[in-house]
Amino acid sequence: MTEAHAARQPLDHLVLPTISLDVARTRLTSLGFVVAPNGIHPFGTENCCVFLADGTYLEPLAVGNTQAAALAIAQGNVFVARDRLYRDSRGEDGFSALVLGTGDAEADHARYVEAGVSAGDILNFSRAFVDTSGKSAMASFKLAFASASGTADAFLFACERVNAPKIDRMALQAHVNGAAGIVEVVAVSDIPGDQGRLISIATGAEGENTFDLPNARLAVLTCAELETRLGVPVDAPSKLRFAAIVFSVRNAGIAAKLLAANGIAHDIRGSDIVVQAAPGQGAAFIFREIR
Repeated sequence: MTEAHAARQPLDHLVLPTISLDVARTRLTSLGFVVAPNGIHPFGTENCCVFLADGTYLEPLAVGNTQAAALAIAQGNVFVARDRLYRDSRGEDGFSALVLGTGDAEADHARYVEAGVSAGDILNFSRAFVDTSGKSAMASFKLAFASASGTADAFLFACERVNAPKIDRMALQAHVNGAAGIVEVVAVSDIPGDQGRLISIATGAEGENTFDLPNARLAVLTCAELETRLGVPVDAPSKLRFAAIVFSVRNAGIAAKLLAANGIAHDIRGSDIVVQAAPGQGAAFIFREIR
């Protein structure tokens, strides 16, 4: 498969490193999200996901077992190694990866290798998943990784669900803030145009600074553009860093009232409600009313 023939891939989920799942759960709950029970990976990391009705989700990620994580890195586990690289570069809270849905991670890996953007070997793993009722099932995944040379602050990977448990997530998707999906992911770069090739290869979407995926948009802005357009300041330049997530909500008024009631600082910018990044949140969250 060549770069020109790669099919556009949908946004699957976003990885948000955090120092603690308790911190992430507290923050995300205060923002009006339902947070799933903790999930344990077999290589030292753990998550507590936020699932959305459009099929995308957030993956707050913590290191639960430092010894297992160190062993995984030594054994070539790219997922854990990139998480460690991000934390060493940016700290314990942030937004490290954009994940794409795929039906063939092996083909994606081959494409990344051919294009010179592979971040390392494919990862195969399985873990238990538990829903809010306590029902458990085993989920299996295959991941293929892409990254630009010298970029520690962001990476992308394709996620193939080899075995997807049939678990009812309706209760997990009923967020009191009204969030129904992710409509846009915003990254920053010193030179946005330089990231186009990596993103086009990984996503299959053509573009320079804006990439339309089947279910969301990925925009790469300068730091100045991010602050001017969305009111999100950036503390330091970077080759590529994910900075903001735009959620669709049914009623912006409801979301704003909930944030105010919970003491969450926020700004109103036109049709957007902007909540700056905070511990356990990792990125700026923007709630946008879309009917």
